[in-house]
Amino acid sequence: MRKSLLRCVAIAALAWSCASAAQAAKLAIIGFQMSSETHARVANAAKAAAEAKGWDVQVLNSKGDMSTHINQLDNLLLTQPDGIIIAMGKPLQAQEQFRKAREAGIPLVTVMSGTSPDSLADIAVNEYSAGAQAALYLLDHLNYQGNILTQRFEGNVGTRIRGKILDVVLSENPAVKQIGSHTMARTASWRDDVQAGMNALLLKNQGKVDGIWASFDAQAYIIDDILRQMGAKKGNPVLVSIDGGAETYRRIADPESLLMATVMIPFEKMGAEAVDVVDRIAVKKETRESVAPGPYIYLDAQLVDAGNVADFLKN
Repeated sequence: MRKSLLRCVAIAALAWSCASAAQAAKLAIIGFQMSSETHARVANAAKAAAEAKGWDVQVLNSKGDMSTHINQLDNLLLTQPDGIIIAMGKPLQAQEQFRKAREAGIPLVTVMSGTSPDSLADIAVNEYSAGAQAALYLLDHLNYQGNILTQRFEGNVGTRIRGKILDVVLSENPAVKQIGSHTMARTASWRDDVQAGMNALLLKNQGKVDGIWASFDAQAYIIDDILRQMGAKKGNPVLVSIDGGAETYRRIADPESLLMATVMIPFEKMGAEAVDVVDRIAVKKETRESVAPGPYIYLDAQLVDAGNVADFLKN
């Protein structure tokens, strides 16, 4: 009886020990600017996926400030988490911290940040393809002629690529002319900047604008609201952007909204994928090559418009 009891106690202790070990993984997640919906969506999805595994999760917000971002990474290197995920980070500016993480054996995964020789992989979509889908949708609906305005952002590699792809498409279709462009400043009041810039362009070019391209959806929301206040109707002008999300899909389905299409970036799936990469390497001890044979792990971007938006509103 005593031996049986001791065995049960030992088995229970072993089971508790194994469960504790399984839950011991500590993950740090940094969103570069959590006031940006897309950064927050990645970070929150990663947090949910990690917590579902029983991990201890710390989420940090760099608030769009590079010095804050560097300090957060330096502090994490001191605490030695089992993995680090960075949403929309800056590998080039933080290359010293990335190198130290690699040397310390801390798996570091980025999302939509660009690659680094010191990170495991960047979870991304092909921004060149996403940019082409948005640009061609716009030109298709203009029948490859007319005038457009563009709302750009040069401070992010993804939005910068999207704009460059648009320029390539425009260079091959000279009947479509860019008659005005506003470049968003990286400030805490960027929404005010977009509103002021696009409002000025629309007033200056009243009656001349056939289409508007925005580098990401949150810019398009502001433009949509301006156009509605001016009495514009859906399709005149054609408004397209890139990112996807519940508010975007709602606007695409709304006949009163000017937003006609977006290219959906699967941000939640990216956050979950980043956790899976850390899990496979830090916890399951798989080789980096078996998990990410190249510097990028690409997920699919998809065009969403009136023809398929109902499918996205269901999710």
